[in-house]
Amino acid sequence: MKIGEKIRNAREDLDLSQEEVSSKIPMNQSSYSKIERDLQEPNLDQLRRICQILELSPAYLLSLEETPRSALDMRFLTGVKKLYEDLYLK
Repeated sequence: MKIGEKIRNAREDLDLSQEEVSSKIPMNQSSYSKIERDLQEPNLDQLRRICQILELSPAYLLSLEETPRSALDMRFLTGVKKLYEDLYLK
């Protein structure tokens, strides 16, 4: 799956419009639409904001991992790991 499709799917999962997301980046809706259609790549700052807004892992968008992980998911997994270590490894 390409980066634009991943972004579009995440946006739709959160029931956000292109206009809502693009205004939070900030960038114009037309340019944002090109990112979702893989006609334009986001710059680093745009990519950072897209990940924050859509709660996506940059590694997922860049195909460095298989499944999307939001910052909330990562905090949860880190907490579970710490709890396991505290209970069983000490």
